[in-house]
Amino acid sequence: MQRGQIEFSGKLLTLYSVDTLIVGSGCAGLNAADSLFDFGHQDIALVTEGINMGTSRNTGSDKQTYYKLSLVSGESDSVSELAQTLFSGGGVNGDTALAEAACSVRSFMKLVNLGVPFPTNRYGEYVGYTTDHDNRKRATSAGPLTSKFMTECLEQSVRRKQIEILDETIVFKLLVEDGAVSGAAGFDKKKNEFVMFRCNNIVLATGGHCQIYKNTVYPPGQTGMTGMALEAGAEGANLQEWQYGIASVDFKWNLSGTYQQVMPRYISVDEYGTKREFLPGYLKSVADSVNFVFLKGYQWPFDTEKICGSSVIDFIVYNETVNKNRTVYLDFTCEPTALLNGFGDLSQEAYTYLKNSDALIKTPIHRLLKMNRQAVELFYRHGIDLSREPLKITVAAQHTNGGLAVDENWETNIKGLYAVGEAAGTFGTYRPGGTALNAAQVGALRAAEHIAYAKETRDLKATEAYKQIAMEQGMDDFFRLTAANSGRGHAGFKKTYEALQAEMSRCASMIRNMIEMERLKEAVSSELCRFWQAAEGVSADDIPACLKYRDMLITQTAVLDAMIFSGKKMGSRGGALVLKDSKTFWSAADILHLAPKSSNAFCDKIIYTTYRQAGADSRMEDVRPIPKSDNWFETVWNEFLERRGKHA
Repeated sequence: MQRGQIEFSGKLLTLYSVDTLIVGSGCAGLNAADSLFDFGHQDIALVTEGINMGTSRNTGSDKQTYYKLSLVSGESDSVSELAQTLFSGGGVNGDTALAEAACSVRSFMKLVNLGVPFPTNRYGEYVGYTTDHDNRKRATSAGPLTSKFMTECLEQSVRRKQIEILDETIVFKLLVEDGAVSGAAGFDKKKNEFVMFRCNNIVLATGGHCQIYKNTVYPPGQTGMTGMALEAGAEGANLQEWQYGIASVDFKWNLSGTYQQVMPRYISVDEYGTKREFLPGYLKSVADSVNFVFLKGYQWPFDTEKICGSSVIDFIVYNETVNKNRTVYLDFTCEPTALLNGFGDLSQEAYTYLKNSDALIKTPIHRLLKMNRQAVELFYRHGIDLSREPLKITVAAQHTNGGLAVDENWETNIKGLYAVGEAAGTFGTYRPGGTALNAAQVGALRAAEHIAYAKETRDLKATEAYKQIAMEQGMDDFFRLTAANSGRGHAGFKKTYEALQAEMSRCASMIRNMIEMERLKEAVSSELCRFWQAAEGVSADDIPACLKYRDMLITQTAVLDAMIFSGKKMGSRGGALVLKDSKTFWSAADILHLAPKSSNAFCDKIIYTTYRQAGADSRMEDVRPIPKSDNWFETVWNEFLERRGKHA
C-alpha cells in the first residue's frame, strides 16, 4: 500500500492507494486478508475502527456453534445434501448455498490448522450435535467463545504475514465509477481527520447492521456500515430477515442452549417492585412452562412457526417487557414451579436429556454447573454470579439474515465490491444454527479467490477524475462537518438517534406493526433529509458518531421498506410476526389467534431493496436454483486452469 496526499476543498488529506481494501477485522475480514495473501495477492490492507471490536471477537453463547459438513463416522453426508439443507431454509440462492457446502471442509480445516480447538474423539473424528433447522449432527463448537478463538487465530496469521492494518479508522463512504468501485473515504479517529482510499477492490466485512435497534445482543462498538454500500448503489437482499432471541442485558450474551435446557425460572418485576414467576399464567399447563423453555435450547431464535410451542416464550417475554413495561429476569437459584415436586412434569425428551447428562439434580444453577460450567464462569468473569443473583433479560436482535446481495463469488452488483460475513445477505429465512461462521469463512475465501485471479487492474493514481467523482458523490458535505466548529457535539441529536432505535425494537423487530412501521419510515426519512442541517458545526471528536448516525438512518430506511413490502406480500413468516393494527397488549388467549398458518408459498423468493435519496424501493424475485454442475474431471480441470490463468 502506498501513502500520498490529495487536495480537497483546500485541504490536504492522506491518500492510501492499494489494490484491495478489506474493511472490518472480524473472522470474515481477517480471513479475506489472509486468503488473499496465500493466493499471492499481496497489495492489500485491512482497515478497522478497532481491532478488538466487533461481533466475532466479543460474542457467543452457551457453546457457540460452527456448522459444517459432517466429518464423523456413522453420519453420512455430502456437499449436495448440505447445500440442499441451506437452500431449503427459504429465500436462499442456490449458487451461494452450493459454494458454502463445497468449501465447508476446506474452510473448517484451515481453522483447525491455525489452532482453533474444535474437539475430536480419540481417533481424530470431529464429532457433532444437532442444532436448530439441522437434519444431521453437523454442528461443532470450541466452547462459548468459538468465534473469538477463530478471530484470534486468523489475526495471528495475518500479523505473521505482516499484512498492513489501519486501526481506529472508520470507512464511511464508497466511491463508484462506471459501475465499479474506485475508492472510499474514511475518518482517522487518532488524528481526527478525513482520509481517502484509491483501490480496485473493496471487501466489506463490517458485520450486521445492528445499530438500527436498541435491543440487540451485539457487543458495544458493533454497528455495521451497510448504509454506505446501499447509498453507493449496492442492492440489499432480504433486509427484512432477522433472528431475534432471548439475551442478557447488562452483559450482552445469547441465552441459548444449556442456559435454557436447565430450565431456569422466569420472573418479572413490575413498577411497584412486585416479583412473580409469570410463565405458568400464560400457558395451558404448568408443565408447558418448563418443557417449552427446555426446547428453547434447541430452538433458540424466535420462529412464528413455533409460536404455539417454544417460541411462545419469546412472545411472552416481549409482552412483559415492552407492552407491560416490566423488568424480566432468569433466576437460576430456584426451581420453577413445575419442578418443585421433582421431574414428573418433564417431557420424555427433556427427561432423557437431563438423565443422559447426569443432571437430574435440584436447581437450575446446579444443573448448569454439571452440564456446562464454562457457561457459568463466563458470566462470573463479567461480574454476574448466576448462583446468587437473577439475570436481566430481553428479546433482542441477534443476527441479520439479510444484507447486501452477492453472487457466487460474494461480489455485489457493483464491480469490485464484495460483502462477506454478516454483511452479505446469504442466509435467507431459516438457517441452521452456526451457519454464520461457516458462511463468513467461505464467503471470504470465495471473494479472495475471485479477486486474486481477476485479470483486470486499473491505475491507482489520484487523478482529477477521481477527485471529481468524490466531490460529485457528496464528499463536500462531509468536509463541511467541521467547517464551523460549534463544539455542540453529538448531544444535539443523540436523543433522536436513541428514540429511532427504540421504535425499531418496539414495532419493527419480532413483532412488526404495519401501521407503525409506515409512520416510523416517514420519521426516519425526514430525519435523513435534515441530517446535514442537524450535524452542522459538530465537533471533530463527535464526527465518528455522526457518520454512524447517518449510516443508521440510510439502513433503517431500506430495512423498513423491505419489512413493509414483506409484510404486505408475505405476512408473518420466519422471525417476524406481522400485526395489521395497533394492538399493544396481549393476554394468553390472544396467542393462538396471532399464530400464523404455516406456508411455504414464498420460500423460493428473495426481496431485493434499492436505496434512493432518503427512500427505498423493494421488489421480489425468484431465488437462483442450485446449479447442476458438470463434474467430469477433465472438463473441470481445464476450466480451473483457465480461471487461474494457467495452461495444462
